[in-house]
Amino acid sequence: MSILDFLRPDPAKLRMPSPDEALPGRPDPIMQPGEHTVLGGPIDGPFPPGTALATFGLGCFWGAEKGFWQVPGVVSTAVGYAGGITPNPTYQEVCTGRTGQAEVVRVAYDPSRVTYEELLRHFWEAHDPTQGMRQGNDLGTQYRSIILVADPEQRRLAEASRDAYQARLTAAGYGAITTEIADLGPFYFAEDYHQQYLDKNPNGYCPDHGTGVACPVGIGLVAE
Repeated sequence: MSILDFLRPDPAKLRMPSPDEALPGRPDPIMQPGEHTVLGGPIDGPFPPGTALATFGLGCFWGAEKGFWQVPGVVSTAVGYAGGITPNPTYQEVCTGRTGQAEVVRVAYDPSRVTYEELLRHFWEAHDPTQGMRQGNDLGTQYRSIILVADPEQRRLAEASRDAYQARLTAAGYGAITTEIADLGPFYFAEDYHQQYLDKNPNGYCPDHGTGVACPVGIGLVAE
């Protein structure tokens, strides 16, 4: 076996598993959310009246969560697994590629201070949405770009933002956006050590996969 065999990604991790291939998971959550170490307050609510939720996957959830908790108007953030098949998976199970779950950030935000469109702008600019089942050297379905929408209005805005950003990316020489836009299903909290990981580990792994291309979303350019 050559060194290339070790470096070559497992093809099974670059495609979504079928229900027959997926790990069974478990009926009970793997953790009970506590307090947010940066923003204070409960990770899983209850949140102040009027708080809305948004869910995004943009590669490794450690850096993704940090980016969102720094956005003014965000009330709380949590990392977890969503968009796949296996219920209540562990991180080790997600890493096998046999759960279909993506690493995602659930964002609780105050719509009077930050809009969903502005969160979408942060999402697009914080990663490269043209890479398929990867972000940089992080390979696998768990690292895919995904927006999980809670209602038709979130879907409309997500799709409009995708189209607006595609035009900017194309002009900059990038390929087609591969971001999945799907209805939100179950969200499973990741293990406690993943929550606010970069607050607990300031020198932890936090790659920047942004393209440097600005997204027009959030400044009035989303088509009606």
